[in-house]
Amino acid sequence: MTPQFMSLIDPYVYQTLQTLRGREVVIETVRGNMHGTIQDVKPDHIVLKNGDTLFFVRIQQTIWIMPK
Repeated sequence: MTPQFMSLIDPYVYQTLQTLRGREVVIETVRGNMHGTIQDVKPDHIVLKNGDTLFFVRIQQTIWIMPK
């Protein structure tokens, strides 16, 4: 039996996040608020830059996103 990889993707959220690339946002996660500029969007996570620090935020852990 070969192991299989499964990942849940919300295509509408993914597509909308791609339109926010390069923009500053506030993201509410299950662990609290984060803010920064969206550097990249992958099907399962967002790369958010705040100052010199990169954060990799799982989309499944995101409650809402607000562009600044």
